[in-house]
Amino acid sequence: MTPASESSYESSSSGATSESLGAGRYVVLGSLGAGSQGETLDAVDKREGRPVAIKRFALRSAKSWKDVELAEREATVLAALNHPGLPRYIAHFEEDGALYLVMEKIEGETLAARRKRGQTLSHEQVVRFLSDAAACLRYLHGHAPPIVHRDIKPGNVILRPDGSYCVVDFGSVRDRLKPEGGSTVVGTFGYMAPEQFQGRSAPGSDVYAVAATALSLLTGREPEDLPHQGLAIDVEAALRGQVDRRLISALRGMLEPDPDRRTPSVDAALRASSLLEGPRPSAKPVHPAGDDARSRKHVQQEEQLRRTFERQRKQLERQHERRERHRAEKQERKHRKAARKQARRSERDARRDAGGEWRRPHRPIPPGILLGVVILVALRVASVATFALFGVLLPLLFTIIAVPGRRERMVSIGRAGQRGLSRARQHIRYQLLGGPMPDEVRRFVDAMESSDIARHVDAEPRRSRVSVEAEAEAEAEAKAKAKAGEVMDDDEYHWSEDESERAAPGRQRR
Repeated sequence: MTPASESSYESSSSGATSESLGAGRYVVLGSLGAGSQGETLDAVDKREGRPVAIKRFALRSAKSWKDVELAEREATVLAALNHPGLPRYIAHFEEDGALYLVMEKIEGETLAARRKRGQTLSHEQVVRFLSDAAACLRYLHGHAPPIVHRDIKPGNVILRPDGSYCVVDFGSVRDRLKPEGGSTVVGTFGYMAPEQFQGRSAPGSDVYAVAATALSLLTGREPEDLPHQGLAIDVEAALRGQVDRRLISALRGMLEPDPDRRTPSVDAALRASSLLEGPRPSAKPVHPAGDDARSRKHVQQEEQLRRTFERQRKQLERQHERRERHRAEKQERKHRKAARKQARRSERDARRDAGGEWRRPHRPIPPGILLGVVILVALRVASVATFALFGVLLPLLFTIIAVPGRRERMVSIGRAGQRGLSRARQHIRYQLLGGPMPDEVRRFVDAMESSDIARHVDAEPRRSRVSVEAEAEAEAEAKAKAKAGEVMDDDEYHWSEDESERAAPGRQRR
């Protein structure tokens, strides 16, 4: 944990704010910078009366659990470290959905800020940087398992006022080496060793990054912009005899792309090139390795941090499960809708191929019902308008201008109009919506049925008289033929007893 990369660590009183953290213990003065792992705040510890740097990591804004894991790893590692070339851990706490890690504020500025101003390092300054970096890496890689920084670059190295260097920003640190590999690819392009692109970071990856940082400080250029020979940086062509050849030899060994052929440590590279005869006294840890009380404190702090992150991890996992369940339900609804649409399309194509007419599965609203509803609404609006005009406005107008008889006339016209509109609505309901039969239609139908019955009763006697007259005429004709001597067969004409009985009254009447 450290102040953010690519930012100056000089506090500014103009950026002071009234924000306080940690139950009012820390007063925020401003921002030191922001990076991918969070924002680093410039603050003052009121209890101790000293400047501090506070890194804030918003757990709610984490894109994945990997971001939370990196923040947890940074806090855990920093709490267990104690070296003059590394920022010192002070405290940690959780507040308002964010994790805060308080550390020692390193006075000075980053090497990236110096290079941005066009300032490069001399041969002596680079050797001092390599010596201090060797001490830091010796301390980190000497842990069991080794602690790999994975992101050493000019923005993560601070030059103190006394000329010493401090390595900061452990947001990408790896404190567990997996025998089967599978490390996350993190780092900065140009300063990453080739094996980091395959997720196989190791202590030698930090050696490569230190050498790339030193070369960038000597040339004032990014490593990817320097001359290359295959995958390796051409150190001699990049420096062009500007520095001692021993330094060139040391950097060339540390920048070997093949990790198996690379110089295993910065100390080994410095000794091999006779730039450093042995380790510096300041490279030893500040506290003895057997300090049990301090070790127990670090273990307690690490356990507390792990519990905090475990709780946050479970919360993020629940949120992720809810999002995935919602996404699955949404996809399922989408698939069902697409399946129904495809089924309708298939049914339509099948009917079309068979020569039939395809209709939608659901029954549409009959146009007669829709038309009836529209007409009823229009008639209701007309009824309201008629009432307003002839029942209210015009009678009020004629009352005001005192025209005799006009008010009653308007009221009667309005009532007549209301009755007509009411009858029209009844007819629309009856004709289009299947409503009850209107009264006048019922009376008309009853009258028509009564007249049909009367005509049927009157028509029956007339039919009887006509048949009787026809029978009488036939009988008279038959008698006339008989008198003339014509012989009639039974098949041509046959008299039945019933017909004779029916014809008898007719003859009597005639």
